[in-house]
Amino acid sequence: MPQRNEIVSVYAAGVIQGVALVTFPAASTIFTSSAHYGLSTTEYGGMFVPQAITAIGSSLMGAGLTRRLGIKRIYLLGLTANLLAMALLVLSQFVVINHPLAYGILLVATASMGVGFGLTVPAINTFAATFFPRTVDKAVLILNALLGLGTALAPIFVAIFVGLGIWWGLPVVVGALTVALLSFSFRLPLGEKTQGSATEAQNGRMKLPRRFWIFATFAFLYGICETMNGNWASLYMIKKLGGSTTLASLALTMFWGAVTVGRILFAAIEKWFPERSACEVLPFVVAGAFFLTSFLPTGGAHLGIIAFALAGLGCSALLPLTMSFAEEELTTIAASVAGGLIAFYQIGYGVAAFGVGPLQSRAGLGLNTIYGGTAIVALMMSALSFVIIRRQAAVGSGCR
Repeated sequence: MPQRNEIVSVYAAGVIQGVALVTFPAASTIFTSSAHYGLSTTEYGGMFVPQAITAIGSSLMGAGLTRRLGIKRIYLLGLTANLLAMALLVLSQFVVINHPLAYGILLVATASMGVGFGLTVPAINTFAATFFPRTVDKAVLILNALLGLGTALAPIFVAIFVGLGIWWGLPVVVGALTVALLSFSFRLPLGEKTQGSATEAQNGRMKLPRRFWIFATFAFLYGICETMNGNWASLYMIKKLGGSTTLASLALTMFWGAVTVGRILFAAIEKWFPERSACEVLPFVVAGAFFLTSFLPTGGAHLGIIAFALAGLGCSALLPLTMSFAEEELTTIAASVAGGLIAFYQIGYGVAAFGVGPLQSRAGLGLNTIYGGTAIVALMMSALSFVIIRRQAAVGSGCR
């Protein structure tokens, strides 16, 4: 049985990781404001390319590094990378007058965030699954609910600090919390029994089964859908719907808040609404939210808040359930599953984070058109969810 402090460490890391991850997109209006960084839409989207690349690389390397260094060291390295990202973000605002230098610092900061995310998230998901082997789905859902709580808090904190005239106060707070968590976790015996399957460790690199690629494709599509909401909601609220900065922050908070509430809800009602049903229904909710968002009229900012909340509910349980299903099914590569799925999720993240800028500037598409097009991606995710469920039902494993 894990120590209570180990559980506290891992689940607290979920909250802090969530806040850190959304600190950058939550400050989108700061980055694109002419009074601050003055980034174009393409430059803003380009900020997240290093994050996606390093998150993919660190996620894919995570299993091998874990076998060599131990999962505790990987976890601590991830937290350290998050700390570096926050420090660089604070540093960038002191050189904002020199735009190229400031932008360069932002690129290094998001790259560091990618490393932190790619190492920390697979590690804490593996910890949660190992701590509670009899209730893996619920343990992973609750962990990701706490991560979602952090993502929901970030826009609120940004709005507060912007109101105080010190928007960079959020990365300072996140950095301080990360230092405290590092100090708390350093002496804990994390990961003594969390080293992955013996088969995988003995065989080293294994050929990934075809079944893995089904889960990976789902994670990729999900990454696109989540990022269209998480990274572009604020700008859509302001530029298309004519909302204020406060309403834009509220919309982003409602999205991540609904993600959090949904994860808690589906963990609580699993006996009445099993995971298999969630797999079938939630992608359609995401698609419906995208269609709704794309048809909102200018001046419909309040309706936008509702649409983004609906999108958050649809996104809520999909990624954590996909990870827990895959880890339970693909036992021979259990230590690689979480990192691999996070990598494909980050590929989708990168496509959505960067792709919107060129679609607007080169193809001349409006954000509402792009949101409507993303509904098709959500429908593809819906179709794939039935493939996953049908295959799992055929082997008698439900949606696990």
